[in-house]
Amino acid sequence: MGNSWDGSLIRLRAVEAADAEAHWRFNGTDDYGLIDRVYPPGSLARVQEWATRRSLAAFDDGTYAFQMESIATGELVGGIATHDCDARTGVLSYGLHVFEEHRGKGHAKEAICLVLRYYFQELRYQKANAGVYSFNEPSIRLHESLGFQLEGRLRRNVYTSGEFFDLLWYGLTVEEFRERHASYWRTTD
Repeated sequence: MGNSWDGSLIRLRAVEAADAEAHWRFNGTDDYGLIDRVYPPGSLARVQEWATRRSLAAFDDGTYAFQMESIATGELVGGIATHDCDARTGVLSYGLHVFEEHRGKGHAKEAICLVLRYYFQELRYQKANAGVYSFNEPSIRLHESLGFQLEGRLRRNVYTSGEFFDLLWYGLTVEEFRERHASYWRTTD
């Protein structure tokens, strides 16, 4: 059996202090059409502090920031972080980003599947939720292709570029994941 954190395209790993510069460059992009706001310029020192803090962080209450690293090149291609993890109800949420030059290559799909396999099979979570901005068509297509169901719409919940947009809530249960992504489901056979 291989490493649980390796897919065919990426491996998930912890944040390292050395990741700071790649995140700083990413934070300096506007990424119109994908993010919820335009952020003020940030310093490399602040991102280095964030990366160092994250590199020392434990797996706390199910919340964790994973880095997506290309198996082929070892290059950092993005990240996925869990949040609002509730072990009692078995429900988690996550957010992710893929650096622009690596989009459309399957990295996000594989990262989501690796994270969900871990939460569903190892931690006994039973449902994943993802909030998607209504203007982020690539993320809508991604989540629908993974089998997520649109469960709700928070109208005019996001403001960016001078306009209000809806926040879409998608959900996927452990049973839906297992049926749709059997190749990610580990068995003892």
